[in-house]
Amino acid sequence: MTGPPAGSPGRGGDRLARLRARAGVPPVVWSLGVVSLLADLGSEFAYPLVPVFLTVTLGASPAVLGLIEGLAEGTAAALRPASGAISDRLSRRRPLVSAGYGLSAVGRLLLPLAPGWGAVLAARLVDRVGKGVRTAPRDAMIADATPPESRGRAYGLHRSMDTLGAVGGPLAALLALWALGEGRLRTVLLIAAIPVVASVAVTFRIREPRRRTTRRRGADDGPRPPLPGRFWVFLAGWALFAVGNSSDAFLILRAQELLGSAAAAVAAYALFNVVAAVASFPAGVLSDRVGRRIPLLAGLGVFAAVYAAVAAAPPRPLLLAAFAAYGLYLALTDGVSRALVSTLAPAGRTGEALGLFAGVTAAAAVTASVGGGLLWDRLGPGWTFGAGAVLAAAGAAVLAACPMGPAVGAR
Repeated sequence: MTGPPAGSPGRGGDRLARLRARAGVPPVVWSLGVVSLLADLGSEFAYPLVPVFLTVTLGASPAVLGLIEGLAEGTAAALRPASGAISDRLSRRRPLVSAGYGLSAVGRLLLPLAPGWGAVLAARLVDRVGKGVRTAPRDAMIADATPPESRGRAYGLHRSMDTLGAVGGPLAALLALWALGEGRLRTVLLIAAIPVVASVAVTFRIREPRRRTTRRRGADDGPRPPLPGRFWVFLAGWALFAVGNSSDAFLILRAQELLGSAAAAVAAYALFNVVAAVASFPAGVLSDRVGRRIPLLAGLGVFAAVYAAVAAAPPRPLLLAAFAAYGLYLALTDGVSRALVSTLAPAGRTGEALGLFAGVTAAAAVTASVGGGLLWDRLGPGWTFGAGAVLAAAGAAVLAACPMGPAVGAR
């Protein structure tokens, strides 16, 4: 009688297999979820501290913060469409995913060594180059492994695991701040790089099935079906919203102002990530059942309400409620929008469509972050968040009229 195969996890593996079966999500999605969890654990460990590191330790202004975030996201935006299109032509997308996470690890290691804001910009650029390389191929891997009618739950589970890392990161940052003190931010940021490095190692263990590519041996690609009109209408509405969706660094900076400490701001940041982690998978399942439109429009409505509330400088209880609601916005839009794009794209162009979506989102974030920083400096934070609320409402109006088509969500 033989035992389980070498490397078998035994009873623990059986329980994991049962959990996967109940979730209705293929193993590659779980593996990518682990990678994202580790990467976000390190990234979100550092992220809420970067505004404080820049403005307090290095003496930069909110406008510089907006410039850095805008340029970093702009770099990622320029790479995402090309990376997605290239991955459509490869038999495996995983090498691009590994390379992207590797570059992000390098950027995270460089950040705590920065002597000034210029070096912070360089570290953020390396990090965002990695994100630009990996995002579309990773999201396309999920679509490759999942039938269209289940993609809401697949992307929802991935975003939930990603956001679990975003929950653990700020909590780890709070612990590190308590243990080391707010005067040792460089050491805390160096510790934050450890899980990001670990995420790179996990990517090499992902078992991605070889797939059929769009390139024929010995010949150039033949004509491919164009991206449909409803994809471009959706993208236009989403871009209108995204151009007012400034970096979350501004929310953290606002929380620090209103709550009075870096630790309290990090705790508020952790709160909205807890809500997003809990709600992302149910939101994805809901979108499989009722269609993508309802969750997306609800999410943009919540976003507009949150930004309007933060603009008004509410008292502490209402500010914390707004941060919790912001997590609900993330759950209703983050995975659902990816699921929608993957079903709008024709066969053979999934990576390209997801890359365009991610690229336009990041490009709009450049305007949002740079503009938000300038508005903050010249007119005050209320203008930064007020503009975001108005643009979210305008984007929702476009998406409400978007012909998303019968292939999206439940019919």
